[in-house]
Amino acid sequence: MGMLDKITKLKRNRTFDYSPRYYKNDTGGSPFKLEHKFDKFRTTVDAPRGLKNKLGNAMADARRKGDRNLKIRFLIILGILLFIFLFIIDFDLSIFLPQ
Repeated sequence: MGMLDKITKLKRNRTFDYSPRYYKNDTGGSPFKLEHKFDKFRTTVDAPRGLKNKLGNAMADARRKGDRNLKIRFLIILGILLFIFLFIIDFDLSIFLPQ
Protein backbone atom coordinates (compact mmCIF):
# COMPACT_ATOMS: atom_id res chain seq x y z
CA MET A 1 0.00 0.00 0.00
CA GLY A 2 2.99 2.30 0.34
CA MET A 3 3.23 2.91 -3.40
CA LEU A 4 -0.50 3.57 -3.79
CA ASP A 5 -0.55 6.05 -0.90
CA LYS A 6 1.92 8.28 -2.69
CA ILE A 7 -0.35 8.45 -5.74
CA THR A 8 -3.80 8.54 -4.14
CA LYS A 9 -3.11 10.59 -1.01
CA LEU A 10 -4.43 14.14 -1.20
CA LYS A 11 -2.18 17.01 -0.28
CA ARG A 12 -3.03 18.96 2.83
CA ASN A 13 -3.85 22.63 2.31
CA ARG A 14 -1.34 24.87 3.98
CA THR A 15 -2.21 28.19 5.53
CA PHE A 16 0.36 30.88 6.05
CA ASP A 17 0.05 33.55 8.70
CA TYR A 18 1.63 36.51 6.94
CA SER A 19 1.36 40.03 8.25
CA PRO A 20 2.81 43.00 6.36
CA ARG A 21 5.54 45.01 8.02
CA TYR A 22 3.92 48.46 8.00
CA TYR A 23 0.26 47.53 8.45
CA LYS A 24 -1.55 49.16 11.35
CA ASN A 25 -3.92 46.57 12.72
CA ASP A 26 -6.98 48.65 13.63
CA THR A 27 -9.70 46.07 13.02
CA GLY A 28 -7.91 43.02 14.40
CA GLY A 29 -7.98 41.10 11.11
CA SER A 30 -5.60 40.43 8.30
CA PRO A 31 -5.74 42.83 5.34
CA PHE A 32 -5.45 39.86 3.00
CA LYS A 33 -8.43 37.92 4.33
CA LEU A 34 -11.19 37.90 1.73
CA GLU A 35 -14.52 38.26 3.43
CA HIS A 36 -17.67 39.27 1.62
CA LYS A 37 -20.00 41.92 2.87
CA PHE A 38 -22.94 39.59 3.52
CA ASP A 39 -21.12 36.51 4.86
CA LYS A 40 -22.42 37.07 8.38
CA PHE A 41 -26.01 36.82 7.08
CA ARG A 42 -25.53 33.70 4.93
CA THR A 43 -26.28 30.27 6.32
CA THR A 44 -24.20 28.41 3.73
CA VAL A 45 -20.85 29.94 4.68
CA ASP A 46 -18.76 27.49 6.72
CA ALA A 47 -21.65 25.06 6.97
CA PRO A 48 -20.90 21.81 8.81
CA ARG A 49 -20.31 18.78 6.63
CA GLY A 50 -22.29 15.58 6.50
CA LEU A 51 -25.66 14.57 5.14
CA LYS A 52 -27.46 14.95 8.47
CA ASN A 53 -26.18 18.50 8.94
CA LYS A 54 -27.03 19.45 5.36
CA LEU A 55 -30.60 18.19 5.78
CA GLY A 56 -30.87 20.05 9.08
CA ASN A 57 -29.70 23.28 7.44
CA ALA A 58 -32.16 22.78 4.57
CA MET A 59 -35.05 22.28 7.01
CA ALA A 60 -34.03 25.38 8.97
CA ASP A 61 -33.92 27.41 5.75
CA ALA A 62 -37.35 26.12 4.75
CA ARG A 63 -38.81 27.15 8.12
CA ARG A 64 -37.36 30.64 7.88
CA LYS A 65 -39.85 33.21 6.69
CA GLY A 66 -38.83 34.63 3.34
CA ASP A 67 -40.01 37.27 0.95
CA ARG A 68 -43.73 36.72 0.29
CA ASN A 69 -43.68 38.48 -3.09
CA LEU A 70 -40.85 36.27 -4.27
CA LYS A 71 -42.78 33.12 -3.35
CA ILE A 72 -45.92 34.33 -5.16
CA ARG A 73 -43.90 35.31 -8.25
CA PHE A 74 -42.18 31.91 -8.24
CA LEU A 75 -45.52 30.07 -8.07
CA ILE A 76 -46.97 32.16 -10.92
CA ILE A 77 -43.93 31.50 -13.14
CA LEU A 78 -44.02 27.80 -12.26
CA GLY A 79 -47.74 27.62 -13.14
CA ILE A 80 -47.21 29.36 -16.48
CA LEU A 81 -44.35 27.03 -17.37
CA LEU A 82 -46.46 24.03 -16.37
CA PHE A 83 -49.32 25.12 -18.65
CA ILE A 84 -46.87 25.72 -21.51
CA PHE A 85 -45.45 22.23 -21.00
CA LEU A 86 -48.93 20.69 -20.94
CA PHE A 87 -49.82 22.60 -24.13
CA ILE A 88 -46.66 21.37 -25.87
CA ILE A 89 -47.33 17.72 -25.04
CA ASP A 90 -50.98 18.24 -26.09
CA PHE A 91 -52.46 17.28 -22.74
CA ASP A 92 -56.25 17.39 -22.60
CA LEU A 93 -57.34 19.51 -19.61
CA SER A 94 -61.01 18.61 -20.13
CA ILE A 95 -60.62 15.47 -18.00
CA PHE A 96 -60.65 17.74 -14.92
CA LEU A 97 -63.91 19.49 -15.88
CA PRO A 98 -67.32 17.99 -14.99
CA GLN A 99 -69.46 17.02 -17.97
